[in-house]
Amino acid sequence: MSVDNVQRLLIFFGLTGSGKSYLASRWAEKNGFAYFNSDVIRKQLVGIVPTQQCRDGINSGFYHPEYSKKTYEEMLNCALGALEDGHPIAILDASFHLQNQRQRVIDTFSRDYQVLFIYCFCSENVTLQRLKKRLAEPDAVSDGRLEVYLDQLKKFEYPVEIPNELLLELDTDASVEHLIARLEDFVTSAPSADRKDASPNQ
Repeated sequence: MSVDNVQRLLIFFGLTGSGKSYLASRWAEKNGFAYFNSDVIRKQLVGIVPTQQCRDGINSGFYHPEYSKKTYEEMLNCALGALEDGHPIAILDASFHLQNQRQRVIDTFSRDYQVLFIYCFCSENVTLQRLKKRLAEPDAVSDGRLEVYLDQLKKFEYPVEIPNELLLELDTDASVEHLIARLEDFVTSAPSADRKDASPNQ
């Protein structure tokens, strides 16, 4: 994908099992974009390898809300560092299922960078199949499982605060080739692409 001179931050978000990490990581690898995954950063902060599994209960251990807040702040710091180093696009990959988490990104970045949101979702049947498959993968990075999915589903706040022109909704049941094509079309055609000071709240 060719990029212009506007630096962008892309937020891939959605429930666990939605396919956001697979899509985000594939697209980042394809284009050499800076990519930051919340599961990896969370485990780095506690000094364990990304593939070490953690089965702490909901909102406990290093999945306690305070530790999740630290993880998200570190993600923002990593993205800011990448953009300041000149990367054309930085990608954040996390659930961002609460409005205040997304607003924090907007408040931090929208003055200097174009901020775009990619909401990934799929049918519940596909989600459950993916979560079951993940449990059988010894090198899986994510600790997302059925209990986590159900908790996020209950708490998820739909992104009504994001203007439609800055939000792409992707049903990840589709092929990755189709999803990447839609993603790249969205990025290159997003409004205010020639203005660094464009804000989702303007």
